[in-house]
Amino acid sequence: VIPPIAVRGPCVTIRKFSQIPLAIDDLVRLGAIALPMVKFLRASVEARKNLIVSGGTGTGKTTLLNALARFIPDKERVITIEDTAELRLQREHVVTLEARPPTLEGRGEITIRDLVKNALRMRPDRIVVGECRGAEALDMLQAMNTGHDGSMTTGHANSPEDMMLRLETLVLTGAAMPIPAIRAQIASALHLVAQITRFPDGARRVTGIAEVAGIDEETGLIQLEDIFVYRPAEAGREGRYLHTGYIPSFVAELLARGTMTLDTFF
Repeated sequence: VIPPIAVRGPCVTIRKFSQIPLAIDDLVRLGAIALPMVKFLRASVEARKNLIVSGGTGTGKTTLLNALARFIPDKERVITIEDTAELRLQREHVVTLEARPPTLEGRGEITIRDLVKNALRMRPDRIVVGECRGAEALDMLQAMNTGHDGSMTTGHANSPEDMMLRLETLVLTGAAMPIPAIRAQIASALHLVAQITRFPDGARRVTGIAEVAGIDEETGLIQLEDIFVYRPAEAGREGRYLHTGYIPSFVAELLARGTMTLDTFF
């Protein structure tokens, strides 16, 4: 940014990523996620469960999404869609699409929503959207509901509950739909929410993994069930990753595939 927008002078922001992207093993070594959580997420990705990574700015959402995308089988066709191409999937069969801003004359813009709609015509097995921040959230949810299982995206929110509310708001920017219909769309499309948080000491951790369990009949809100949580350090006790005791509704499918056992939870 430059004056007059930048009042005190020009300012340049550089988003710099390492030449070798962090793998999931690196995140475990750094304490950003626990091994049982990794086993569960890997089994869920391989079983084509739809997932959204939620977190604030600079928490590492793109890094986590990039690491989880490595669990997608190599035989599958993946299309990535981003504002700025930052995802680096270490695989052979991947199509990378990047949005384009309008020219000074206001022409030639290609939005993420345009790319999502066109990606559906490219016969993808999975769609990975770098970040849902607008009306493309509706198209992403519809894609998840119409045969593109195993798709992933990220979103800005401080908790899984906040992420559900934000998705409702994003969908409303693209379509005048009744709130109950939007919630039903979200509940049927999404399976898991992985929440990532940046702590005051600079550490980034996956603080929760929750299942989108459906619609609460009493409140009409989207019902979330925590599967794994992170308990911050307290007096005389270090921070811990814990399984809440809740078993996901689709666990039988994961067990049948042989990619994990119930020991992962307990």
